Amino acid sequence: MPQDAVTLARPAGAAQAARRRNYARRYAWFVVPAACVVIAVILFPWAFTLYVSGFDWHLGSERRWVGLDNYVRLFADARFGWAMLRTLFYTALAVVAPMLLGLAAALCFHRRFPLRGLARTVFILPMMATPVAVALVWTMMFHPQLGVLNWLLTQVGLPPSMWVYSADTVIPTLVIVEVWHWTPLVMLLILGGLASLPQDPYEAAKIDGASAWQAFRHVTLPLLAPFIVVALIIRSIDALKAFDTIYVITQGGPGQASETINIFLYLQAFAFYNVGYASAVVVVFFAIIMALAALLLWTRQRVRVT
Repeated sequence: MPQDAVTLARPAGAAQAARRRNYARRYAWFVVPAACVVIAVILFPWAFTLYVSGFDWHLGSERRWVGLDNYVRLFADARFGWAMLRTLFYTALAVVAPMLLGLAAALCFHRRFPLRGLARTVFILPMMATPVAVALVWTMMFHPQLGVLNWLLTQVGLPPSMWVYSADTVIPTLVIVEVWHWTPLVMLLILGGLASLPQDPYEAAKIDGASAWQAFRHVTLPLLAPFIVVALIIRSIDALKAFDTIYVITQGGPGQASETINIFLYLQAFAFYNVGYASAVVVVFFAIIMALAALLLWTRQRVRVT
């Protein structure tokens, strides 16, 4: 390179580096406050919970360092094991049912028909209600003697059900509330995906003589896969950490039949005041959620790449 070009390149490079430094200093005014909020709201409580999980600490008594004993005790606790199984069972039902119903509803509402906008609005209304209000309404409906659901069953000749008052039916009954409440969210997510799909593959499938089912199976589902996985991620994490609806309706009963991990955690912390043990439950539960989220995000990436 000629000497003159080198001489001109150096000031230009120095000016560019100075601009980058100035940009970094200005950018820091936006990053530092956000970082402080993250540290105060997320990192510090998480670090403190991890620290407290190493103590045998009941509120009102002296703390005693026990290291990993709380975790050893946790995995040997049969009550925690059953809570884990109930949580997984509840999550599986509360994810699969809204996904199937939400997909069917999205396919229906994607078609043009009279009063489609009004029908969409009515369908998403349950999602607007708060979980506690929803739980209170469904609690009245589930009452064995005074509830409207048993009255409807008797009107069609079916025997009344105990709903949430029986250990055999409490989890599926709670799933009914979850499905009613959150199927509209799945429908909206998939409906947005349907609205963004290209029409060229459908025209090619029609020319090739594909039936409606073949077009759905080989065109719609593959194109919708990224949106379905996003809805699956949101529903899985939300169902896994469900608490308010279950607690308002059953408080973990009858007996312990609907005691999920969140109910178990709440009782340990705020009923038995066993803060150290409850913190260990939080750490383990957080690790489960992170593992599930990582798996689902990996699946999302694979679907997007494919």
